[in-house]
Amino acid sequence: MSEQKLKIGITQGDPNGIGWEVILKALADPRMTELFTPVIYGSPKAAAYYRNTLRETEPVQFAPAASAAEARRGKIALVAAGEVEQPEPGRATAEAGRAAVEALRAAVRDLKAGELDAVVTGPFDKETVQSDEFGYTGHTEYFGAELEGEPMMIMCSDRLRVGLVTKHIPVSEIARSISKEKIVRDLATLRRSLVEDFGVVEPRIAVMALNPHAGDGGLVGREEEETIRPAIVEAFGQGILAFGPFAADGLFAGGGYTRYDGILAMYHDQGLAPFKTLSPDGVNFTAGLAAVRTSPDHGVAFDIAGKDQADPQSMRNAIYAAIDIVRHRRARAEWTANPLQRAEREKSNRDVSVKDLPQTDKE
Repeated sequence: MSEQKLKIGITQGDPNGIGWEVILKALADPRMTELFTPVIYGSPKAAAYYRNTLRETEPVQFAPAASAAEARRGKIALVAAGEVEQPEPGRATAEAGRAAVEALRAAVRDLKAGELDAVVTGPFDKETVQSDEFGYTGHTEYFGAELEGEPMMIMCSDRLRVGLVTKHIPVSEIARSISKEKIVRDLATLRRSLVEDFGVVEPRIAVMALNPHAGDGGLVGREEEETIRPAIVEAFGQGILAFGPFAADGLFAGGGYTRYDGILAMYHDQGLAPFKTLSPDGVNFTAGLAAVRTSPDHGVAFDIAGKDQADPQSMRNAIYAAIDIVRHRRARAEWTANPLQRAEREKSNRDVSVKDLPQTDKE
């Protein structure tokens, strides 16, 4: 597939949320199909319904396709998946949950078949998607299972990149879910992603504390001294430029985060609350996997669904991020595929000189 016109799959998410609205608004700009080939996975009936709710948005024309293989340049393909008879904006229903999962599975099928370069997922409701066949707490966990990897949730924008040690678990389970070994692994994953996916040459990573005031030397928690700091020391010894642990309020309120290329937060809200405050149109990226998945950093927004009030900027940014990350990965793979060999030193440790180089006949 050409780098110039990547095929990006976009799933409808919950058809009763704002997924279709932000998709239609984002793709209404004809320049989008000059940038990439969109392949939408969702209900044609839901698409038609929401298209009629948008008063000042140019209607998007779809080209029906059985799969991403039939998508053509300059056209917006629509793969029928996750059909619903009639959207019910603002309502959390089992039918909408089923439709969201069916669209997601169709996109992942094409991604695994190599027909897509990346997937951008519309938001779904985590409760209504639950079933005997789908028991994941979010897209991140689902992609990790389907692509057989250890995913890391990274929230990213032009201003900030935040990775999470723990994701969708109860607050009561956070402390016992953190270990030195996991933090070291996550630091390695975050560093690798910053290098390969974002093009940072040698990233500096700030590691957040778990307890208030970074534990105050053990007065309000021992995790910093017993788990987090030893992990930072070990990671630093492995060549990872990790620093901390830092108290969250000081790191963000004082602007200290600007000195780092990435932040590793211990739990979901610790990282996402400041991120969304500083980057309201950010992107959720699933790092650590063989394929690229991004999404807007917002949820289903049932309260404004169907009212033509949803802002599509985060969806646009998720699409742009997916394209950028795919291109970064491919460029790095090309650069590192056949690197220059290091000049060998002699046993005396003397550097190889010009006199040691092979001589060619002079013309």
